[in-house]
Amino acid sequence: MSRIDGKVCLVSGAGRGIGAAIAKALAEAGGAVAVTDLDGATAERTAAALKAGGAKAIALQHDVTDEAAWARVVGETVSAFGGLDVLVNNAGTFRAVPIEEVTLADWKYLSGPNLEGVLFGTKHGIKAMKDPARRQRFAGSIVNLSSIAGIVGSVRASAYCMTKGGVRIFTKAVALECAELGYNIRVNSIHPGVIDTDMGAVAIHNRGKGLNDPTAARDMVAKQHPIGRLGTAEDIANGALFLASEASSFMTGSELVVDGGLTAR
Repeated sequence: MSRIDGKVCLVSGAGRGIGAAIAKALAEAGGAVAVTDLDGATAERTAAALKAGGAKAIALQHDVTDEAAWARVVGETVSAFGGLDVLVNNAGTFRAVPIEEVTLADWKYLSGPNLEGVLFGTKHGIKAMKDPARRQRFAGSIVNLSSIAGIVGSVRASAYCMTKGGVRIFTKAVALECAELGYNIRVNSIHPGVIDTDMGAVAIHNRGKGLNDPTAARDMVAKQHPIGRLGTAEDIANGALFLASEASSFMTGSELVVDGGLTAR
């Protein structure tokens, strides 16, 4: 397994689901983890579970759409653990809306966490991560959660696709900029298929339009993945750990697709 001993990590949206699984994987691999979430109580629960397992962890309430909040949580992470080495921009949201019905409110609901959160997180993460002394020890790593919807289209989810496609190309641009500046910070994106989480259930409902039986819709979407099942939060956490570790030292500006073969068809 990849190890990140001595690295300081910040994971947004880590109160539950994929974010909580990523925080757990990073902690078990030797990282100190700042767990942030809009719901402070869920962040506290995740951090408490990590500390119960012997890891170093703190919980921070965090609205990723607020740039000042990013400056605060990054600063508190550096104060608590002495630096920042890994940033996982996981916080995000999903809403399925037909293109002819999309409103400005729908767009702001999606673009706030999915785009602005990643932009501000990356900006303040780099400012903290570029410390030359830490970068001489090992490379920094920024991992942005996109989606297969950032690579291929999805019916009734065009606005969501627009945000996730934005994360994909933003990641590549920032990777090039960090390389040109000599920061020794790698920047990559992860593109999950349909994952068996609360947010995944909303995507399943959207893909299963016309099926009144939730179980039938779930089975249908699972079968759309050539591997024959839905993804798990742990599947994505394993990818995030790989990108956070030196095992992926020759990867930057890359997209790690973890989708059970869904986009291979």
